[in-house]
Amino acid sequence: MSATRLYLDYAATTPVDPAVAAAMSGCLTAGGDFGNPSSAHALGSAAAARIAQARAQVAALLGAAADEIVFTSGATESDNLGVLGVARANADRGRHVLTARTEHKAVLDPCKRLEKEGFSVTYLTPGRSGLIEPAAFAAALRADTVLASIMYANNEIGVLQDLAAIGAACRERGIPLHSDCAQAAGKVPLDVHALPVDFVSITAHKIYGPKGVGALYVREGARGLLQPLMYGGGQERSLRPGTLATHQIVGFGVACELAARELPAEGLRLAALRERLWAGLEMLGGTHLNGAGAPRLPGILNVSFEGVEGESLVTGLTGLAVSTGAACNSVSPDPSYVLRALGRDSQLAQSSLRFSLGRFSVAADVDLALSAVRSEVRRLRALSPAADGSVGEGGATVSGEAGGPGQECWVRFHLQVAGDTVKDARFKAFGCPHTMDVAAWLCGELRGRGRAALIPGTPATWAATRGVPVEKLGRLLVVEDALRACLSHWP
Repeated sequence: MSATRLYLDYAATTPVDPAVAAAMSGCLTAGGDFGNPSSAHALGSAAAARIAQARAQVAALLGAAADEIVFTSGATESDNLGVLGVARANADRGRHVLTARTEHKAVLDPCKRLEKEGFSVTYLTPGRSGLIEPAAFAAALRADTVLASIMYANNEIGVLQDLAAIGAACRERGIPLHSDCAQAAGKVPLDVHALPVDFVSITAHKIYGPKGVGALYVREGARGLLQPLMYGGGQERSLRPGTLATHQIVGFGVACELAARELPAEGLRLAALRERLWAGLEMLGGTHLNGAGAPRLPGILNVSFEGVEGESLVTGLTGLAVSTGAACNSVSPDPSYVLRALGRDSQLAQSSLRFSLGRFSVAADVDLALSAVRSEVRRLRALSPAADGSVGEGGATVSGEAGGPGQECWVRFHLQVAGDTVKDARFKAFGCPHTMDVAAWLCGELRGRGRAALIPGTPATWAATRGVPVEKLGRLLVVEDALRACLSHWP
C-alpha cells in the first residue's frame, strides 16, 4: 500500500478502487457526463441516466428497490435523517427512542439532540461480548416508542447484532427500526427486504468508493414516517434536496457493484487473515479479544493489551496505520466508550487497537504487523514499573515513584548517587508518549545535579521545552512527584 506505512485501518476509510476512480472521472470534465441531472437537455439526461444506474447498483447491494434509495453526503447525514427525521415526524404519537450505548456518534449525538427537544431516550448496555439480547431490547420498548436505532455491525469491535430478532420485536409493535449499516454493507450479506428494517444508513467510503456520498434506504411504505431535515429543490423524493453530485454517486454505484461481486470470497479471505492476526497476538499473553464469543465482521479485530499505554503503543508503531478506536474519536484522550460499555476497565479500554483488514491486505501484511506489535508491546511492558519490582534503597541507588497500577500515569526513577551528586539516572514509566519523553529527557538533565537542586525546573517549563500539550500537564506533575519521592528516600 504505502512505502512507509502498512495500512490496517480499512474501517476508518478505504482507498478508492481504480475502477471507481475511472468511472468518476467520466463525469467531471467537458468530455464526460458533467451535466446537472435535473436539467432537461441532453447533457442533463445523460447525467440522470448515470445516476439511475448507480441507484440500481446501490439498491442491488442491499436487496432493495431502486426507488427506496435516497442519496446523502454519507452515513452521518443518513443517520441524522433516519433518527431525527423519524422521531420528529412521529412526535405526536410518542416521544421515546430506543438505541444502544455502543452506537456510532452519528446516532448518539442526534439522540442527545432529541433529548434537548423533550424526547426520552433509552440507551441499552450490551453484554460483555457486545451483543444486545433481543429479549432485553423487546423489554425496553414502550407504548410511546416511536423509533429504535440499532447498528448492524459495530465500527470498533465488528460485532454483528441480531437484526432479525430485534426487527421482529419492532414490527410486532409497529415501531420503525433504523440501522446504521455503514460497516456491514458490502462486508456481509445484507438483504433489507428479508430483514424487518425500515431505514438503513450506508456510505461509499467504507467500500472503496469516494468520501462525501452515502445513502439512506427508506422502505417502501415507510416514507410517511420520515420528514426531511433540509428543504429546497425537491430532489431525492423531497427528503434530501440539492443538486446531485453525479461523479460521487456514479463512483458509489460502481463500488457497490464491485463489493457485491467480491463479497462471498472476500469475506472468507479476510476472516482467515483476521484469525491469523489474532493467533499471533494471543501468543503475547495478556491480550483480550473484544467481541469474543459474538459473530463479527470478517475484517475487524479489536484487541486490548495488558501493561501498555495505548497512545504510546500507537506512537511506537511507526510503520503501521492502525486505530485505537473509531476514527471520529481518535483525537480524544478518553478510553473507548464502546469498550467501557462492554465492561473493560479504563486502562484496558485505552490500551486497545483496532486492526481492520481490507481488499488490498495480504498474509505478508499480517505477519509484518504481528512482528511490529509484538516487539512494541514487549518493549513497553519492559519499560513499565510493573516489570521492575518495588521501590527500594540499596547501596548508591536512590529510587522514588508516583502514580501506580491502574492509573493513567506511573513513573519511577532510579538515581545512582555519590554523596550528594547524581552520577546516573534511569526511569521506568507507564504513560503517554509525552510522559515517556519528559522522563527520558530528565534523566539526562539529572546527571551531575546535587541533592539540593535535584529537580531542574517545573512541569510547566518541561512542557514548554518538550512541546507537551497543556492537557497533559497533569501527567508531568506525576513525574515531578516521582522526583520528590527520590528526595524523600535519599539517605
